[in-house]
Amino acid sequence: MKTILPLLVASFALGQGLPADQQTEAREILRELIDTNTTDSVGDTARAAEAVAARLLAAGFAKDDIHVLPDGPRKGNLVVRYRGTGSGKPILFLAHLDVVEARREDWSVDPFHMVEQDGYFYGRGSNDDKSGDADLIANLVRLKREGFQPQRDLIVALTTDEEGGTHNGVKWLLATHRDLIDAEFCINTDAGGGELDNGKHVALDVSGAEKGFQSYRLEVKNSGGHSSLPTRDNAIYRLAQALTRISQYTFPVQMNDVTREYFRRMSEIQKGPFSADMKAVTEEPVWPGPVSRLSASPYYNALLRTTCVATMLSAGHAENALPQTATAIINCRLVPGDTADNVEKTLKRVIATPVVSVTPLESTGVSTVTPPSPEVLEVITSVAHETWPGVPVVPTMDTGASDGKYTRLAGIPTYGVSAVFDDVNDVRAHGRDERIGVQPYYDSVEYYYRLMKALGGVTVSH
Repeated sequence: MKTILPLLVASFALGQGLPADQQTEAREILRELIDTNTTDSVGDTARAAEAVAARLLAAGFAKDDIHVLPDGPRKGNLVVRYRGTGSGKPILFLAHLDVVEARREDWSVDPFHMVEQDGYFYGRGSNDDKSGDADLIANLVRLKREGFQPQRDLIVALTTDEEGGTHNGVKWLLATHRDLIDAEFCINTDAGGGELDNGKHVALDVSGAEKGFQSYRLEVKNSGGHSSLPTRDNAIYRLAQALTRISQYTFPVQMNDVTREYFRRMSEIQKGPFSADMKAVTEEPVWPGPVSRLSASPYYNALLRTTCVATMLSAGHAENALPQTATAIINCRLVPGDTADNVEKTLKRVIATPVVSVTPLESTGVSTVTPPSPEVLEVITSVAHETWPGVPVVPTMDTGASDGKYTRLAGIPTYGVSAVFDDVNDVRAHGRDERIGVQPYYDSVEYYYRLMKALGGVTVSH
């Protein structure tokens, strides 16, 4: 999730919320998912997929419409199809079952046992992305119970290894079971999201693009020697000089239709000097003053350009020996349209010495932009205003990475719509004591109930 500067928007009363019986069911689905460890190291996404499948069978889904698809030991994906009347290509709803690692000694509660306290549900994945899984499954069960029949088939895919590992479920499903998840467009619960600032509902961000993920290994090697005879050709110093040059370099501004629209819309919402700067960066030419001021915010800076940052460092083999090897990992997030080759060339130019080698690590691929569909955005916005009256809906580009990249590259337009409103000043996804607000979670379930029903009948122009 992202962090942005506070916006001065009034808090609005929520629309009619999730019924009490649905709250109980949604809470139990979330609890079952959190209580199932799905980390890459010792967890089991196949077990989580089987548990969800059992719940869907009990709700009345046909066995032939539920697919638990293993992709290696302890790796499982679930795909379920909610049958419609067949008028129109299906809609895909996407979430991931796996979570990042969590150590019990780092947390104040057991990360793999959901705890409700102080108005929050605590547990690894509560925010990223088991609440998204639960949003979708709770509503499939509810809609089936109500006898709802959409015009289109609704496909829900809960996948493995979005957070890491070697068995990315979406990539694998597209390569081996495309027919099961092929759709006219995709709604990804793991992107975009609602922004809360001091309890106020600020905006619901809908992601139409995301940055690409590419890391590089910087390495310096030499013969080393005894630490009592230091030389100027020290591998650590050479690497440190290269890292300093990278830290002082800023990539050029490179905007797209989504980020340009984001700044245009936010210029109308934001108050104070940022409003004028946001409007200015949507126009040509882009002047350095507004860019410089916006770049002081890490989030706005990341929306404006490709970024690279050092994330790992290793050097030396003994405290009394000169280092023979010094390495660093540079993680870059590429705006759509930029390439790993271009960034590699830029890093080499900035470092300006062949002593430091630059090697790209495994690429997860470039990212593309989803051209906004007026019909889809109208439904997303209309349902948002029913659920959170008066809250602006703003298109954005995710600065992180999600599985939406793979569906976009496969030609499936993808919209990131996390319906969870999260405190922009206290983001805990991937961190200690990850949590989600109890009421924001119930509101997200209600939002997806309305959204799935509404999208089931929408016609998209091409």
